[in-house]
Amino acid sequence: MASAEVGSPRIERRERDGEPAPEERDDGERRHRRDDERHRDRDRERDRTDSYRPARQEKRRPTPPVKTEEEKQAIAKAEYEKLLSMRSGGTYIPPARLRALQAQITDKSSKEYQRLMWEALKKSINGLINKVNYSNIKHIVPELFGENLIKGRGLFCRSIMKAQAASLPFTPVFAAMAAIVNTKLPAVGELLVKRLVISFRKGFKRSDKAVCVSSTTFLAHLINHQVAHERLAGQMLLLLLHKPTDDSVEIAVNFMREVGQHLQDMQPAIALAVWDQLRNVLHEADIDKRVQYMIEVLFQVRKDDFKDNPPIKEELDLVEEEDQITHMVDLDGDIDVQDGLNIFKYDPQWEEHEEAYKKLKAEILGEGSDYEDDDDDEDESSEEEENEEEKAMEIKDQSNTDLVNLRRTIYLTVMSSIDPEEAVHKLLRVNLPPGQEPELPSMIVEICSQEKTFSKFHGLIGERFAKLNRLWTSLFEDSFADYYNKIHRYETNRLRNVARFFAHLLATDAIGWHVLSVIHLNEEETTSSSRIFIKILFQDIAEEIGMAKLQARMKDEILQPSFLGLFPRDNARNIRFSINYFTSIGMGALTEASREYLQNMPKPALPAPAAADSDSDPKGPESSQSQRHTTS
Repeated sequence: MASAEVGSPRIERRERDGEPAPEERDDGERRHRRDDERHRDRDRERDRTDSYRPARQEKRRPTPPVKTEEEKQAIAKAEYEKLLSMRSGGTYIPPARLRALQAQITDKSSKEYQRLMWEALKKSINGLINKVNYSNIKHIVPELFGENLIKGRGLFCRSIMKAQAASLPFTPVFAAMAAIVNTKLPAVGELLVKRLVISFRKGFKRSDKAVCVSSTTFLAHLINHQVAHERLAGQMLLLLLHKPTDDSVEIAVNFMREVGQHLQDMQPAIALAVWDQLRNVLHEADIDKRVQYMIEVLFQVRKDDFKDNPPIKEELDLVEEEDQITHMVDLDGDIDVQDGLNIFKYDPQWEEHEEAYKKLKAEILGEGSDYEDDDDDEDESSEEEENEEEKAMEIKDQSNTDLVNLRRTIYLTVMSSIDPEEAVHKLLRVNLPPGQEPELPSMIVEICSQEKTFSKFHGLIGERFAKLNRLWTSLFEDSFADYYNKIHRYETNRLRNVARFFAHLLATDAIGWHVLSVIHLNEEETTSSSRIFIKILFQDIAEEIGMAKLQARMKDEILQPSFLGLFPRDNARNIRFSINYFTSIGMGALTEASREYLQNMPKPALPAPAAADSDSDPKGPESSQSQRHTTS
């Protein structure tokens, strides 16, 4: 039957018509058949068009085009921005991938590169602050100056405040570090003081004891290092004790324990007021027994002269007194904490600013090598200095060449500076021989006097110097007295510039108003030059601070002894001269007290008649003459 089936006509018809047999219908055979048909179609097409197409195995991938450096940078920047946005949204980014992208971005003018440098600066500053302690502060500070603290001053202040709040026992170390930075970069120290004051104000308003304690502790040690003025301590203590509560008194006691000895040494009047207030709180205020005991312990600490609470520990006393820069920040004043310095901002002049800081860093670290010296190095340097002094004693220059060179250096430094900050920074680098410090204020005033018109540029230089520390303040105050005594030697234009220079210093409280005690406004002790000087001085002060503030300053009870020369009380003639003078220059409002005093001044008694002598005739020669006529 099988043979019959194979040879049957049905199978032959299927083969003739091309129909597949039932056993050929599986998938594998159909796939092979389709492949054969495709190959046949390809061959027919090749024969028809007479063109050659390579087979699949003969094809090669085309070489991709070479990307330029700009295209690579653009791709890397775009990918980096994408990763940052993903990370800010909470997506995990592998650090290796992020570092690889960062390594590809090398265009310093791009926003992405500057953001990378900003993040690196933030990590570096934070790491150095977290590493500092009593033993390594001398090594950490030079590394800290190696970072761009001008650009990163906001980061520095935020990081050091956060670290101090987390570890209060290390507050003296952080304060010592801030004091060293403040000597070279005063803007950083001032910003730190301002932010701490704002932090204290916010904590006090919100009754946040932890914030108040950390802020007051940090400020106390900054005041001990004379980064902030003692007046700020007095304002804070009196605020805390004005309406005493258990927390406010406790904060005040802890604050006074840290700053008390320094306050007593520098501002005894403020310290006495604080002690009186604490005594009143102890006896009259309704406070807890625990707080009362704290006040009593504080009085015992005062009695022991703060022997366990020195202002500055010996190992942290790293700043010379003449290098200290004190900032005057009032508790109730308008304070700008510059929060924008905490975040990244694109800088179009990034490379120029980095190059400028490199020069500044070289100057700072060149002088800051003292922090890294060991005791042996210090001994050797002191011996070398002694040898140099001995050699200098052998030869004495009688031609004042050194003084002339010093004045020339100061002059060229001021004239080559673009702004007052640059001038002050450069002048602080000038090596002043011992005893020659008064030459600097004198030269600044001389340079100012030689200008055709007064330039506030010189006034701002004098103001910044006078506010640096007490040494420069006293030198500028002495300079005022010196120039007033010799003002008659100057022509009118130079006299005008000198008067306006000192008017700016007085208006900005850079020097004390007690310097006016050298002026004796009367006809005998003034000249035409000195009267012109006084006129320009007071008119400029009134223009800067306003007549109302000038009147209030003239009525200050503490300053009244210093104003007795301006508004005399000795005799009516001098009082009238002073009144007429100020009225003639448009300052009559300042003489109200003098007018009232003159009006109520007792009139001088008439002289008593002279006693008649026995030998003399009381009626004089005329009466004796008439008497002779009568007798005749």
